[in-house]
Amino acid sequence: MSTFLAIDFETANYGPDSACAIGLVRVENGEIVAEEVKLICPPSQEFYFTHIHGLTWSDVEFAPTFGDLWPDIAPYFKDVDFLCAHNSSFDAKVLKSCCTTYRLEAPQSEFVCTVKLARKLWDIRPTKLPNVAHYLGLELDHHDALSDSRACANIVIAAIRDGWSYDKGFDNLGERHTSPKY
Repeated sequence: MSTFLAIDFETANYGPDSACAIGLVRVENGEIVAEEVKLICPPSQEFYFTHIHGLTWSDVEFAPTFGDLWPDIAPYFKDVDFLCAHNSSFDAKVLKSCCTTYRLEAPQSEFVCTVKLARKLWDIRPTKLPNVAHYLGLELDHHDALSDSRACANIVIAAIRDGWSYDKGFDNLGERHTSPKY
């Protein structure tokens, strides 16, 4: 069985390095073994997405920056077969941008996109996270970073139970991609 990490970022603004929260859920042998949510102080005080996730500058101004937080969260990324996220290109870009901003080596793990996985495995449309969570009977507090990453972890767990295997590739069941190159 695979070891993987489900991640979800919430961002303050349109800057790809403006992460203000991260949810992390680590899965080993089909079971959630660790989960954590952290607030992040972004490089700018500009918050455009409070209406989506409810976070404001005053919520994060004394939180660690991504660079300061990295030593605490890096162990979650260690020895994983892949990362997963809903609309993974977004989270891959935020991860890479935050690492670049703070001069950190970004994880080179491939991402599994749970949007594409859900579309191809269960033919769910629309495929927003609440739609997939509802289809699978998962609890979700959408745009809460921990809840979103937990839902992604459970989507992959359900896919594995329904016959999908990371080791066998993505023939007709999604696609792999690494963090975007800059």
